Amino acid sequence: MKFAVLSTSLDPESRSAWLCTLAAQGLRDGGHTVIHLDLRETPLPPFDNALCYAHPNAELYHRTIREADGVLLGVPVYNWGLGSGARTLVELTGSSDTERNLHGAWFDKPVTFLVSGGLDHGYLSHGAFALGLMYDFRCVINPHFVYATSAHWDAPGVPGEWLAGRMSRTVERTADLSERLRGRDYHSVWEI
Repeated sequence: MKFAVLSTSLDPESRSAWLCTLAAQGLRDGGHTVIHLDLRETPLPPFDNALCYAHPNAELYHRTIREADGVLLGVPVYNWGLGSGARTLVELTGSSDTERNLHGAWFDKPVTFLVSGGLDHGYLSHGAFALGLMYDFRCVINPHFVYATSAHWDAPGVPGEWLAGRMSRTVERTADLSERLRGRDYHSVWEI
C-alpha cells in the first residue's frame, strides 16, 4: 500500500517530526510505499484561498494525499490545539470549489495522528481537528494514535520502550485499517 506521512511542525527540534520518521520507517519495514513530506523542508504558503493554490508545493501535497491509501499526520500541540501548519495543510489541500476546479484531497482517507504534546493530560488535543476531518471530508479517523511528550524519548529521535511499542502497534493498525478500507466503490464530496 501507499502511505503519506506528513510532518506539520515548523520547530527545528520537532518531536512530532521524530514521530513521523519512526512511522515512515515502520511502514517501509512492513513493505509499504511511503511519501514522507515535512513542512520545514517542503513549505507551504499561508492559506489565503487565492494565490496559495499556485504555490509549487501545493500540488505535491495534494497529489500525495489524494493518491495515498492512508495518511499519517504528525502534529504538535500548542495551547490545547494543533499548530498552524496542520491547519494550513488541510485548508490548502482540502478546498473544494467546482468553479475553480478544486476538489479536496482528503475525502474518505483513513487518517492516523502522531501527536507531540507537553503534558500527558493533553492527549486529546487533536480531537476537534480530527472531528473536522471526519465531518468535512468523511475521513475515517484511526482510534489508534500516538501521543508522546518529552518524557517518552530516551534521546532526540530515540523513543523510550513504551513509545517504541506504541508506535509499532499504531503503524500495524494503520496498515490494517487502510487495507480494510481500500477499494471502496464510493467517493465523497463536500456537502452539509
